Amino acid sequence: MAKVLFGAGCLWSIEETFRQLPGVVDVAVGYSGGVKDNPTYEEVCTGVTGHAEVVEVEFDEAKVAFESLLDVFWDCHDPTQLNFQGPDIGSQYRSVIFTQD
Repeated sequence: MAKVLFGAGCLWSIEETFRQLPGVVDVAVGYSGGVKDNPTYEEVCTGVTGHAEVVEVEFDEAKVAFESLLDVFWDCHDPTQLNFQGPDIGSQYRSVIFTQD
């Protein structure tokens, strides 16, 4: 199994998008890329922690290629919108990828 963190706006909508992809074993939501351990939602929303809303996607590389995950990532949001996606505004909604494997 392999893992990757994707930030593509509001974590709830992208969680469901990745969860439906064959070969994805699990999806968890959270925050990453900031300076504070275990920030609260309210702290992240202030923008001072530096975190992005992300989903951790655990996937079976024998069943889904990383490139397929990237295709979903690019299709599910507009990476040219700086610090917002649709109605969600703030630095936590930025487009970001954190690889783990």
